[in-house]
This record gives sequence, structure tokens and C-alpha cells, in this order.
Amino acid sequence: MAKAVDDVSFHVDPGEIVGIVGESGSGKSVTALSLLRLVPHPGRIVGGSILFGLGGQRRDITQMTEDELRDLRGGDVAMIFQDPMKSLNPVLRVGYQVREAMAVHRRFPGRQAESRVVPMLRKVRIAEAKERAEDFPHQFSGGMRQRLMLAMGLSNEPSLLVADEPTSSLDVTVQAQIIELLRDLNRELGTAIVLITHNLAVVASLCARVIVMYAGRIVEQGPTRQILKAPQHPYTWSLLRAIPRLDGPRSAQLTSIGGLLPDADDLPTGCKFHPRCRFRFDRCQQEEPPLEYVADAQQARCWLPMHVALGEQG
Repeated sequence: MAKAVDDVSFHVDPGEIVGIVGESGSGKSVTALSLLRLVPHPGRIVGGSILFGLGGQRRDITQMTEDELRDLRGGDVAMIFQDPMKSLNPVLRVGYQVREAMAVHRRFPGRQAESRVVPMLRKVRIAEAKERAEDFPHQFSGGMRQRLMLAMGLSNEPSLLVADEPTSSLDVTVQAQIIELLRDLNRELGTAIVLITHNLAVVASLCARVIVMYAGRIVEQGPTRQILKAPQHPYTWSLLRAIPRLDGPRSAQLTSIGGLLPDADDLPTGCKFHPRCRFRFDRCQQEEPPLEYVADAQQARCWLPMHVALGEQG
């Protein structure tokens, strides 16, 4: 049995924005889908728990019935996906779809739901909201469709929003607008956000904490500024060195990470990153390191954290 995600554990505090980053195939999206038990067949959750709520009110999502899950999805927890067009009905007007998202969960009676449609579209900065509510999804641009998905996701005032690569298919200008919108909505509504992305620049501008995944495992996590300033896992360090910097010397060369992610059904022994790691030594090939604290509030899964590796290199 191949494990797409293994031994992943993290928390999200109320009103917090947490980013999950890594290459394609690292397990980010499967982790996000697991939160709402949406892992596509034949995949399944075979162990662990997913607790939602505060204190004594926490519920285990893995033990919920289908009716309880239906209330949770789109109610207490909302999710937006990479391609909004796949989540929208092309033959229904967008205003109706926003209203339907509220009607299904019965949090707002019919007339109240109707009255909330245009304000929700305005909240996500869709111009001429009253007129655009009568449009069909194909009449919206990619950025506007993503804003529409945000309006639908936030229409029931969820406690948690899971955003899976919400800016990946958008140009840079629209990406910046969506990032700013997520930040503003987080401040205004207090909605906690889990942001799935491969873009470290997005994480740097938006997230309080970051989780770095590789081969289905968390290899580093902690405060965003701390990790970006002093990454302790060679994978995180390599990812950061592969990003162009405007404040760096012109002669500086970008570092590439050789090789590819391993297949989930043919993982290497020991540290899963060791075949691509320039700092590996014998123990890395034989034993998988645990996720341990390497600094205050910062954890890394490595036998040779970067402050040691770089120190030893001189």
C-alpha cells in the first residue's frame, strides 16, 4: 500500500493563516482533501484523527457520519480549488450559485440568503455586483471566478477556509489581487485559512506559519519569517536558493535541486530527500530522521540541520 501522506500533524489557530508548500506530488493537495474526507477513490484515510473545534467542542472528522460531513463541508469549513470553473455550474447564474451555497446549509433563511448575494460579491471586490450576479460563469475572467469561489466559500461564515493553489492559474497581477483579498477577508471576518501553494513568495506575504512537505511528509514547519530567514532542512534551504532575489548580487547563481520526487510506492530508505541532498551522509540513507525542534517554535526532519551543515562546510 502506497502512502501519499504519512505522519502529518499540524494545527491551525482561530484567525490564523498557515501555508503548506512543496513541489507537485509532495502531498499538499491530498492533505487538504483529507481535512474534509474528500480523498478520491481508491485513496482512503487509514489512520489518525482530524480534530475540528475548540477545547471540549472538538470533533473527529474521520468519525463523522455523511450527514455531519455534509453540514461541515461548506458550513464550518469551506474549500476552494485550483480551477474554479470545475466547481461552478456553467448553466446557472452566479448569483443563484452563491445563494444556493447558503440555502443548502440553512444558516440563512431564503430572503436573508437572497439579500446577502450582492454584498458577498462586493466583499470579494467584484465590480457592478448587482449586474454581474445575473451573469453565467463563462462571462467571468479567471480572477473573477476565483473571487466568486471565495464569495461562495465565505457566504456561510466558516471558521476555516482551505484554499488549494488559489492563484496557480492566474497571472502575476491577479495573483497579487487575490492574495490581498485573502489577507483582507482574514482580518475582517477572522476566518482561519490553510493555504496550499508551491509559491514561497505567496507564503511570505500572507502566512504566519509555514509547513514544508516532501514525499508525503512534513520536513520543516514553524514561523514563516523564521524559516525564510534561517531554514534548517536542506530541502527548504534549496527551495529558497532557487528563487531569484532582487536584493542579491548580479553574479549570484540560482541553485537547482537535482533529481525528482520519489514515487509513493517506491520510497527510498532513510531520509526521503537524501537522494537529492548535497549534505547527505551514511546515516541519512539508513535511518529516517524524526521531526524535531531545531530552534524555538521551528521543527525540521533532518539528521544534519543547516546551521550544523553550513558550519561544518566552513
